[in-house]
Amino acid sequence: MEKIKKLKALIDDSNQVVFFGGAGVSTESGIPDFRSQDGLYHMKYDYPPEEILSHTFFEEKPKEFFKFYKDKLNCLEVKPNICHHSLKKLEEKGKLKAIITQNIDGLHTKAGSKKVLELHGSIYRNTCRNCKKKYGPESIFNENTEIPTCSCGGIIKPDVVLYEEPLDEETIHETINVLKNADLLIIAGTSLTVYPASSFIHYFGGKNLVIINRDETSFDSSATLVIHDSLGNVFKNLNI
Repeated sequence: MEKIKKLKALIDDSNQVVFFGGAGVSTESGIPDFRSQDGLYHMKYDYPPEEILSHTFFEEKPKEFFKFYKDKLNCLEVKPNICHHSLKKLEEKGKLKAIITQNIDGLHTKAGSKKVLELHGSIYRNTCRNCKKKYGPESIFNENTEIPTCSCGGIIKPDVVLYEEPLDEETIHETINVLKNADLLIIAGTSLTVYPASSFIHYFGGKNLVIINRDETSFDSSATLVIHDSLGNVFKNLNI
């Protein structure tokens, strides 16, 4: 509890808070992460999930890609948890300036947060590869077709960043900008092993760095405060 009190004091004393979150933010809502023992990367499929979620696999085996995508990445019915709702309140108070997320589930936006930088895209945005027409998530998850197709005949691709694909340049620019201007950076629910997302942390030049994660990270020794606990427990006791 002493560490959570210190976190509350750091937030109270800061005016430019930025939250950088990973899969651990969404596990509280029932979404499995990728790398834990029960995560997607430990499940058995005809192909490894890392291979399925690659640009090459999407190009060569779209039917298998969408089979996995529809089965494992459909978060449409998932509800935001206390972490998402607490961050929305911090934003409303003028404390939180931006959320940087590695997640594609759209839960921060669903909770009502306005400034959300989605490094790896979102399941809620989809684009025809041929005519560039935009589609909602229902066109992927609620259609019975094996490969979602546009009215023009082109394949509809989720606007999520697959392995071998670059991050969106505009999102990168804005991420770097908010990190440079932050006075408090809260990193939560991420092992900080996913590149290039984790590399953006180096742009933070503010006073206080807080890490909230169940396991140790390579940035722990650089942090002002480290809390090894679930995000649900931390935000419940923060009482934002």
